[in-house]
Amino acid sequence: MEFYCPPCETAMCQECTSGEHAEHPTVPLKDVVEQHKASLQDQLDAVKKRLPEIDTALQMLSEILQQLTNQKSSIEDGIHTTFDELQKTLNVLQAQLDTLLQGQEGINSSCNFTEQALSHGTEAEVLLVKKQMSERLGELASQELPLQPGENDQLDFLVETDGLKKSIHNLGTIVTTNAVASETVATGEGLRHCVVGLPTSVTITTKDKDGELCKMGNAIITAELSTPDGSTGEGEILDNKNGTYEYLYTAPKEGSFTLSLRLYDQHIKGSPFRIKATKSLDVSPTLDGVKKRLKSPGSGHIKQKAIKRPASMYSTGKRKENPIEDDLIFRIGTKGRNKGEFTNLQGVAASSLGKVLIADSNNQCVQIFSNDGQFKSRFGIRGRTPGQLQRPTGVAVHPSGDIIIADYDNKWVSIFSSEGKFKTKIGSGKLMGPKGVSVDRNGHIIVVDNKACCVFIFQPNGKLVTKFGNRGNGDKQFAGPHFAAVNQNNEIIITDFHNHSVKVFNTEGEFLLKFGSNGEGNGQFNAPTGVAVDVNGNIIVADWGNSRIQVFDGSGSFLSYINTSADPLYGPQGLALTSDGHVVVADSGNHCFKVYRYLQ
Repeated sequence: MEFYCPPCETAMCQECTSGEHAEHPTVPLKDVVEQHKASLQDQLDAVKKRLPEIDTALQMLSEILQQLTNQKSSIEDGIHTTFDELQKTLNVLQAQLDTLLQGQEGINSSCNFTEQALSHGTEAEVLLVKKQMSERLGELASQELPLQPGENDQLDFLVETDGLKKSIHNLGTIVTTNAVASETVATGEGLRHCVVGLPTSVTITTKDKDGELCKMGNAIITAELSTPDGSTGEGEILDNKNGTYEYLYTAPKEGSFTLSLRLYDQHIKGSPFRIKATKSLDVSPTLDGVKKRLKSPGSGHIKQKAIKRPASMYSTGKRKENPIEDDLIFRIGTKGRNKGEFTNLQGVAASSLGKVLIADSNNQCVQIFSNDGQFKSRFGIRGRTPGQLQRPTGVAVHPSGDIIIADYDNKWVSIFSSEGKFKTKIGSGKLMGPKGVSVDRNGHIIVVDNKACCVFIFQPNGKLVTKFGNRGNGDKQFAGPHFAAVNQNNEIIITDFHNHSVKVFNTEGEFLLKFGSNGEGNGQFNAPTGVAVDVNGNIIVADWGNSRIQVFDGSGSFLSYINTSADPLYGPQGLALTSDGHVVVADSGNHCFKVYRYLQ
């Protein structure tokens, strides 16, 4: 082999140069070999240059691992020592308890014996008892017993891991926060306009390279507010320590400002932003509502807890105005069986004609109100025959005006006219426990079967279009799904209760995306229930276990909360958007529904 054919990348002999490679250019094999050797040597040198940096990284990680191992051993030793001390404390208290029990038993026995003799004994027996028990009773009366606890009841566990956290932090941003600028977003009216001289809020939500929410703080975020002439506005960034940050700024004068928000010196998504600063008369008074809504319940600014308010505070079903300034406009209802009263209300629907419909589950009826909370009508008779309701849980309004009701216990979906007259039922024999209902852009009826863990799509005449899902925790599976909504793209959004997530499917039932995980942080759920979609495609979700309402964009990225702090929710269920743009939610634990401002 003396020659090399470059087009064929092969070595060849003298004979082949005039044979099958006759038309190909050829070069001496030794020249090509030298070139390949040089190329391989260059690649080898480049690869070998990486070894020192890998060695350095290995050494650093080994040191950190050793630190963590030592810290772990130290913490374990501390825990064991603490529990040894605790056991000694328990032994002291147990001995004291035994002494008191013995003393109690001696006193009770002697007292019972003496009382029996005094009540039923003869004169001779009384004298005998006097002789026997007088000394004993005297001893018991003066006996010293350990009546005060020999130990206190304090038992705390204080996590002392500052050194550990510092060691981890020294590894770099990949370990402490995996936030990246290209996925991090900012929300709030403060990105568009503000009032001169008044503090304005912007919420920054950090995300990782996959678009998932970051759950830790300490990211390095900088903000710069400036005008074309070089003027700047004052501002500060507050770390909520949960992956979100508040930027509070004040515009010094009227005009256009540029707001640059950077994460690790890189512009976040949408930055720089153009902001118009105007006098207060030029701006809607709802800015305060925006500012309040954008503050995370877990951030320490507004704490939302599942606090059940006593029904006595709202003893009638009349409209109650909100006395504290937040997003709540009014609430309707209290526990009861009369008009405007509820017992375990579940599904909520809103019609284009300005009506709000409530599935009053344990009262076996549907109640209808105007958008401003005025009671209009109710219908429903308890029973298990067609036209009756046994446990209505979901309600929706068809474009035709018909009212669609999911009846969990009757295992079918009933269809009534807009006046409440029964028309037909669908799904009988197919459904096991229908919970939520919705209507898609084709007029098809979406039924969420909570018990069968699947979704049915029916034509209004009851003909099955398709069915998808089964029990499990996979992307195409459900665990106790609750409610459904449909967006502008005719995509179906399902709340997956026990999987603590929201899942999106197309009309054929093909999985598109999901978001959410179990927890209390931004974008996390503790069993999601009601769901609705606004005109911009943003998804509004009732978070049952965390008793709050969260707002996401169409891709599932967390945007904000609706401020419910003045009158906290307690296990919210169904949720809908009214025709005048407000959010209405069934506050099941408080036996009422509430209407909130919603700024799209």
